[in-house]
Amino acid sequence: MPVAVMAENPVCFQRLLEQCEEQELESPGGIATPQVYSQLLALYLLHNDMNNARYLWKRIPPSIRSANPEMAGIWEVGQKIWQRDFPGIYASIAAYQWSENIQPVMEAVRDVTRRRAYGLVSQAYTSISADDFAAFVGLSVEEAVKECRATEKCSDVPLKYNQSLDETIVSPT
Repeated sequence: MPVAVMAENPVCFQRLLEQCEEQELESPGGIATPQVYSQLLALYLLHNDMNNARYLWKRIPPSIRSANPEMAGIWEVGQKIWQRDFPGIYASIAAYQWSENIQPVMEAVRDVTRRRAYGLVSQAYTSISADDFAAFVGLSVEEAVKECRATEKCSDVPLKYNQSLDETIVSPT
């Protein structure tokens, strides 16, 4: 059975997910290829479908899991997502050299996680240190503040970068 074609844009990721699920179900003996399992696991993370990701991980045969370090790397990212360890998510994604089939999905996971982090910060904080904010969004302090000011992703109101304090603060004005 051919491996699902790689999605190049977010609209195609859903189609790729459906193809991988179908391939897993139709696999001879009920065991799919490591590539299908890896893509499916990464796509579940992309869609923040942690329950399906966790159950997939449990049903992947241990011999396939142990023989495929990339799959273990994907699951490490999944564990960080489950723990809501935003800095850990970005570090785990950056630490691994992903295959060409998995790299676009993991880049999308990073970008979606960053967007979620912006949303969480805008809803949960009235002020946050620039260091903490940068860790949440996986950027350097300068990049995080610059991006926040340029796109106003952090809040519906403009943001200010206050360098006059001992601790730099990003807060709504």
